[in-house]
Amino acid sequence: MFWHLAPFPPSRTRPPPHALLPSLLLSVAAGELGGDGPYSRVHHFARQLSSPFALLAAVGARTSRIEIGTGVIDMRYENPHYMAEDAGAADLISGGRLQLGISRGSPEQIIDGWRHFGYQPAEGESDADMGRRHTEVLLDLLRGEGFAKPNPQPMFPNPPGLLRLEPFSAGLRDRIWWGAGSNATAVWAAKLGMNLQSSTLKDDETGEPFHIQQAKQIRAYRAAWREAGHAREPRVSVSRSIFALMDERDRAYFGNSSRDGDQIGFLDEKTRAIFGRGYAAEPDVLIAELKQDEAIAEADTLLLTVPNQLGVDYNVHVIESILTHVAPGLGWR
Repeated sequence: MFWHLAPFPPSRTRPPPHALLPSLLLSVAAGELGGDGPYSRVHHFARQLSSPFALLAAVGARTSRIEIGTGVIDMRYENPHYMAEDAGAADLISGGRLQLGISRGSPEQIIDGWRHFGYQPAEGESDADMGRRHTEVLLDLLRGEGFAKPNPQPMFPNPPGLLRLEPFSAGLRDRIWWGAGSNATAVWAAKLGMNLQSSTLKDDETGEPFHIQQAKQIRAYRAAWREAGHAREPRVSVSRSIFALMDERDRAYFGNSSRDGDQIGFLDEKTRAIFGRGYAAEPDVLIAELKQDEAIAEADTLLLTVPNQLGVDYNVHVIESILTHVAPGLGWR
């Protein structure tokens, strides 16, 4: 879930001055309704959520059951060492419930924003390559192996051998997800042992409907995972915008939605992308339509995107409507 903090004309809800407290309140409410947990989108230079670990730790401290995730953190902006410490702390506070979604990033608010954070691709490297390089460093750090030579006269006593970053949270390495925009990056994520997040857009690689291309991406990922010989089973999520039209308010917001078909666009001058359709209908119609979505059938986790600019109370209604009137008809728990 994520917050758009700009006026939304049909809504009577005023946007809050920041995304943190509303996100915390909605996260707690979603867990109480029976959802499995909130995943927050991260964007820099925007009035949304930019630095997620304080919020993740707060949600972890206020809850006891739900997963707490991101979808996704742009690794072009990240110092892997600081990130390993922050992620370890948030995971320990939550009792090991952090599900950390990361990626090379999405279109930005400004040009090359990562440069303002002090990062620059190496010679011959693209910004996407830099993001993947930061990711590989993070994955190595999360193994918890010592790599730093201790000071012979330290401020505090050291354990024997090389030192690792602290706090270290065992098991977090297996709860890292990669947001893949192409089949190739999905395969790369599988080889490195990351779970897969596939959102509502991907590179248009075959011209087929979005859900079919996404299902093929998931199958390629699972095949690469098996070939890599990892010991555990991976997790795979897909994202969808789904609205059950339960009352006149729902129909006013989403009843005339134009997102009833896939859309084609360009992420940059070279990358043709396909954007998956949204779903908005009465519950029985939604159930019938969602049963035809091949990618949902291939995944084990569905991330429901919600229009947070409409306020906490309305989004509680959106989530409750799906959990009560749609999920049972599809066999979702």
